[in-house]
Amino acid sequence: MTSVSIVVPVYNEAESLRELVRQIDEVASAKDYQVQVVFADDGSSDGSWEVIEELAREDSRVLGVRLRRNFGKAAALSAGFEAAVHPFVVTMDGDLQDDPAEIPRLLKQIDRTQGGAFDVVSGWKQVRHDPLHKTAPSKVFNWLVSKSTGVQLHDHNCGLKAYRREVLNEVCLYGELHRFVPVLAAARGFKVTEIVVNHRARQFGASKYGASRLLKGLLDILTVHFITGYAQRPQHLLGGLGMGSFLLGLAGMFYLACRWVLSRVVDGWTPIDLHETAALYYSLGFLMIGTQFLAIGLLGEMITARLSRSEDTYSIAEYTDPKASAAASDAPTHHEA
Repeated sequence: MTSVSIVVPVYNEAESLRELVRQIDEVASAKDYQVQVVFADDGSSDGSWEVIEELAREDSRVLGVRLRRNFGKAAALSAGFEAAVHPFVVTMDGDLQDDPAEIPRLLKQIDRTQGGAFDVVSGWKQVRHDPLHKTAPSKVFNWLVSKSTGVQLHDHNCGLKAYRREVLNEVCLYGELHRFVPVLAAARGFKVTEIVVNHRARQFGASKYGASRLLKGLLDILTVHFITGYAQRPQHLLGGLGMGSFLLGLAGMFYLACRWVLSRVVDGWTPIDLHETAALYYSLGFLMIGTQFLAIGLLGEMITARLSRSEDTYSIAEYTDPKASAAASDAPTHHEA
């Protein structure tokens, strides 16, 4: 029997939660799934928590987790992941736009007993029922993420995803990094894929995202690019920028020094006053910026070296010895800490 936890971040979705549970129950009954539904209420103010409490009393498979205030979707998902108990975890939004009927197709990609070969499967809303002010920024964002990270997905924003438990034990979420879980997982060596899923028109409420999210997304892309590529070697990025800036400033100072000397020993050259030359200040600026980047890079390396003593910098796929594998699975993970 397939066991799956379905984690649903909730923010003012009171009208749709009961219908969502009914649809999930239909799928679980049809496929004989052992299912857990985790609602992570992210500080709702419309009575969503009261509905979740009622659903939990009516059905023991429903669990509610209430955050003290609105911390954001990444925090709600993290709380839901902590409460999830099954080896497979599916995430979906609570507004009924994600179709629970897609859950079996997602699980087939990650369930080894069904021939699944992946660790993360992301939904692709190929046909979307959202307004232009939401779909246009999303297309730009998805293109930028794919190009900058190398993880080629058409829809990084899709809330409908499935994970093997090992992925969530190793990927840490904060801020708005919930959109980058496939990217963070791929950086750890997990296998990621994508399938087209059904996207339904909104029945209740209004979209909580729009064009304003694009700027935040661009900043998040920079963050993800850094932590996936340079988290264990910050000096390679910061030091590289610093060295380039320092050498540019040094070259400028060398040029000015040569010009100053030649202007005083070569007949016909007009003597120059360096303090009146703009190139002097540009060169000094490059030297200062380069020195600062190098210093920051060294500090980053020191912090990384200290943190790496208590944090794995690798990800293990499997063991040849079942006893070793069992011992490793019993050890506390960073996700559990």
